[in-house]
Amino acid sequence: MYLDSFHTCTQTNNSKTIHITPEQGSAFAKEVSDDFNPLHNPDSKRFCVPGDLIFALTLAYQGLSQKMSFHYTSMIGKNMAVTLPDTDESQFTIVDENDKACLTAERQGDNTKDLTFIKAFSTAYVAFSGHCFPHILVPLMKQHNVMINPDRPMVIYESMAFEFKHLNIKQPTLELSNSQLDVKGKRGLVRIEFNVLENNGEHVGSGYKTMVLSGLREYDQTCIDDIVQRYETSKELYKS
Repeated sequence: MYLDSFHTCTQTNNSKTIHITPEQGSAFAKEVSDDFNPLHNPDSKRFCVPGDLIFALTLAYQGLSQKMSFHYTSMIGKNMAVTLPDTDESQFTIVDENDKACLTAERQGDNTKDLTFIKAFSTAYVAFSGHCFPHILVPLMKQHNVMINPDRPMVIYESMAFEFKHLNIKQPTLELSNSQLDVKGKRGLVRIEFNVLENNGEHVGSGYKTMVLSGLREYDQTCIDDIVQRYETSKELYKS
């Protein structure tokens, strides 16, 4: 399976136990999502497994349904195993080794186990998702005159959902359709909407992703420029 290098899986009677090392989670974020969020650095004290990796693994093992939604309820920390149930139910939950819910998924409609299509959509989505910062988030923060804490930037994945018109899709690509930021005090909720297109330009689906920004303060262009520069430098050093 195309995600083998980013996790290990042990099968039990009715579930799969998935383990992701900090190095594996970080490699997925940087090499597949092109996401250099410091929370995914292996040496970070606040390390968490990328939500997009859990999303991709869920599709790979459970299949992709015509309509799906995912709600992230807690972060998965260092060396924390999670359990994915083997089920055909319309709703299921991934829990950690302490039986704490990490992700709840719901699905409707036709389902496919075609890994070629699942890989194509998953990689297209996580690459789109990984580019939220700085390309989408910085303009939104500037528009609303707020910014994240430059010393402790907290951008947390909350949910995502998608719906396809049909599943006879070969080469899906994603394009941004809308983005918005709702600010309430020091907390902000970002919603990023996208369209899914087939390689011939046909509109075949749509979806959205939401993220929570915490510790918001007044926008400062110099600080934002510094955050972006640190982010880009981290990317350049890794790729070199």
